[in-house]
Amino acid sequence: MLELAILGLLKEQDLHGYELKRRLVDQLGLVSGTSFGSLYPALARLEAAKAVKSVESRSGTAGTVPHTGSLGGEIAAFRARKSSGAEGSRRRKVYGITPLGEELFAELLIAGNGSSEDGRLFNLKLALARYLPADARIGLLERRRQHLAEKVARLRSRLDSVRDRYAFSLIEHDRESAQSDLDWIDRMIISERAGRPPGGASESAAELVSSDAPAIAILRSPTNAFTTSPEQKEHEQ
Repeated sequence: MLELAILGLLKEQDLHGYELKRRLVDQLGLVSGTSFGSLYPALARLEAAKAVKSVESRSGTAGTVPHTGSLGGEIAAFRARKSSGAEGSRRRKVYGITPLGEELFAELLIAGNGSSEDGRLFNLKLALARYLPADARIGLLERRRQHLAEKVARLRSRLDSVRDRYAFSLIEHDRESAQSDLDWIDRMIISERAGRPPGGASESAAELVSSDAPAIAILRSPTNAFTTSPEQKEHEQ
């Protein structure tokens, strides 16, 4: 997943390690798994595979170098700084994507690889979905939709056997979150099929439902309007 994210960012422009790490978090939302201790080894693997290359070394002043926050990250960052230029100078190795890297990126992005089930991988692929053809984008969304629909049904069935109100609340919270994600995916699919950019400022959820009612009817499986709590079940009995 990290290699896919790196290649996706390098498709936009050449970047050095510190800027890559910042964009992995700020632009792609990869909060975990993006320490310098994992970034530089991933760059080394991609460079060894000739997917990325060093395009230049920028010389700078001897300003403060950002800390990585871990011993492993400090060692990886030190090695990267040392290999990028002469000792004693502040030189930043700048990475660029190669034609082989472009091919690898396309393969990683379009591959299934359980992306419908891994939420982090799905989010990453969706953030890079502009590089996918329209049919591949719809396929990515539909796989995710199937996973979410199964999750909603599974959680709803669990509610029938739960009597503890706290456990019930947790499961119900998970079900509502999954249902919210499912509704969002439905709207994304409708937008893709209609050729509209998703999440436009002038396009509300109500407008999507009203303008695409037949599609909504096909996409959504029947769901209950509400779920009865354990206390309500006991009262009814």
